[in-house]
Parts: sequence; structure tokens; C-alpha cells
Amino acid sequence: MSWSECLCLILLLLQQTTVLGPADPVVAVAGEDVVLPCYLKPNISAVDLSIEWLRVYTEDPLVHLYRDHEDRNEKQIPSYRGRTSLFPEELRKGNTSLKVKNVQGSDNGEYKCFIQAGDWYDDSSINVHIKAVGTHPVISIEGYEEGGISLVCESKGWFPQPEVLWMDSEGHSLPAGHTETHTDSMGLFTVRQRVIVQERETNRFTCRILQQQINEMKETITNIPVPAIIILAVLIPRYMKQQREKVDVTLDPDTANPWLILSEDRKQVRCGVIQQRLPDKPERFTYRKSVLGKEGFSSERHYWEVQVGDKTEWDLGVVRESINRKGYFALNPSGGLWAISLSSGNEYEALTDPPMSLPLSVKPQKVGVFVDYEEGQVSFYRMEDKSLIYTFTGYKFTEKLYPYFWLGFQNSAPLIISPVSDTD
Repeated sequence: MSWSECLCLILLLLQQTTVLGPADPVVAVAGEDVVLPCYLKPNISAVDLSIEWLRVYTEDPLVHLYRDHEDRNEKQIPSYRGRTSLFPEELRKGNTSLKVKNVQGSDNGEYKCFIQAGDWYDDSSINVHIKAVGTHPVISIEGYEEGGISLVCESKGWFPQPEVLWMDSEGHSLPAGHTETHTDSMGLFTVRQRVIVQERETNRFTCRILQQQINEMKETITNIPVPAIIILAVLIPRYMKQQREKVDVTLDPDTANPWLILSEDRKQVRCGVIQQRLPDKPERFTYRKSVLGKEGFSSERHYWEVQVGDKTEWDLGVVRESINRKGYFALNPSGGLWAISLSSGNEYEALTDPPMSLPLSVKPQKVGVFVDYEEGQVSFYRMEDKSLIYTFTGYKFTEKLYPYFWLGFQNSAPLIISPVSDTD
């Protein structure tokens, strides 16, 4: 049979051919691969045809293009580059399905499988529903506001966007603020919501993350036995009297970045004007201008105070022992850091993921740091009025923790570890 006769036969067959796809939506799990089914009926060869996969209702719709026996993806949507492919061995069987690798939230929506040869064309639409089940919510104590305790609930890695519900100990819904939402590089949602709670008999509260479309729910329960202000005003001084020797923080010169200068008593640290020539020990920070406390701990409660004065930049908190000393590490608990931060002189943040702004009306001159290892909590206080700045809570510590100090890039004023008296 000649080529012209073969082409006529193909065109004749195409006039009786339809493009078919699935009747139901395709459900794909974020981070995994998915196949979007599409095929010709009858199952004639698609090798010589033009196959376009398109996103519906988008300005630049091209997801994948096969034409003249090869892929032509120069004008492909950038987010799909390197993630799409047909099945070459299946084209002769009329199978024009598309494989999408490493599915992300932005892949959610309607697709069209469009096939053409000469004047003939047909298409089929496919709905793709992305599913991602996020993390268990983390509840943090933010401070006192409007006569109550401000709690923050955060969960990340969801698709579609879930609801956030707060409940009291009896399961009744609590009025809460606006839900803050963020999307990560994969288009997955992080949700965060605040609620102001009053002291009750049980002080037990639940944050529930609910995604009805994919029938998924996760929740975390927190118990606040007494207001945090009582913990600070009563329990900490009592603890200090009983176990003073366990909270005497000094700085470890073996961990200090070469740009930092420590006082002889190792209670103060400031930035120098030249880099010192120091042995490159494994424990020394060489990437960030940081230094650790000499004393680590893996149990009990610990408390210390740091005079920050008029410094315009600093980070204070704790890090796990295995923190990266020689390069970048994520400035949040997943990177091994539980800290609050000051930048630009007046921008305070809790270094969560993403960072949480802390609207402090009065600039603290001295910051108290309280760690309860067994309870998985790290709290920060403004010592001028003993008010709570922020609490990381609900964590499970598995490594030794060390006090952490970062000096910033500006202002050579020191950070000073202050003595804690029994009456503070």
C-alpha cells in the first residue's frame, strides 16, 4: 500500500474515531505520580497524529505537545517542565494518556486531551482532584490579649484548603479570628488561626483541621492548667531557688563564629570588626554569627535571661545538638531551632514555618527564656513586666538542647547573659 493510500485509510478511520477519557475525576496524591487516561476508539495508531494536553480556562494552556513524531514543549507551562510524558510504546495502540510526575497542588483542575489530524479533531475533558493530608496541628501560646490567653493553631501541607475549628473541653465551637493561609512551593496550604480563650475549670482546648472534600481530619488537644503569667511569677522563681546550679548559662568559645568576641567571664558576646583566626573545630559556627551556651540539657526545666538592650538584630532561643554549624539550616523547629527574632530594629518574629509576626508595643530590654524539656515547650518573656512574648509548645525533644545566640549584621552592642535573682 502506498503512503497516500495509507493516509486515506487513516483519515477514513478517523472519521469514525472518538477520543475517550475517564467518566470520573482522577484523584492524585500530592508528591506522587499520576496518569491521566486518554485513548482512541477504535484503537488505531496515534503515532502520526498531533496530541495536545491542555489546561482548561488558563491563558497559557499547554501542558504537553506531541507533533510530527516528537515532543514539542517549548511553550509548555513552566510548572510542568520535566514532569510530563506520553507512553511512546502505547501510541500505536491508540493510548494517548499523559503521565505527570511529582503532582503538586497547582495541578488541580480540568484538562483537555486534544487530538488532530488534518481537518479531523476530537477531544476529551478530564478533571484532576489533588489530595494532600497535612500535619497534625501545632498549638502555641502567643500571650495575653483582650483579657484572655491568645492561642495559635497551625497546620501545613494540605490540599484543598481545610477549615480550622476551635473547641472547648465540652466540644462547643469557639469564636476565632480570620484564618491565615499560605501556599508552599508545591501549592499546598498552610493554615493558621488565633483564638482568645478565658480561664475555665479544665482549660482544655482542641484545634481541629477538617477537609471535608477528601474526608480527612486531624486535631490536637492542649491543656493550660494555669495561666502562663502564674508560671512565670510563681513557678520559675521557686524552681530557681531549688535548682540554681542547673541554669547558670555561660557561652562556649569553641562554638563561637570567628567574627564574635566573648568576654572573659563568657557572659557577653559582641561582633568584632575583623575575623579572628580560630581553629576550625567541628562544633564552631562558620556560616552564621552564632554562639551556643556551654551547658546543654536533655531533661527538666531551665531558665535564663538575656539583656538585649538597644540591639537592632538578634535571635534568641535553643537549638538541638546536631544543628548544622558549617552551612545553612532552616530557621524554624524543623531545622532544629526554637527562637524569637528581632530585625530592622522593630520587627519581632517567632521563627515558626513560616515566621509569625509578634506585635510588641514595648521593646524588651531583657528577655527571659524558659525551657520545659519533658513538656516540649520553649517560652519567651519580656522581663520589664514579666509578660509572655511567645511559646513553642507540643514538640517532642529527642536531642540535647543548647542556648542559642545570633548577633545579626548591624549594631556592635553585646548580648549579655544576666544573673537571675530569686526575687526577679
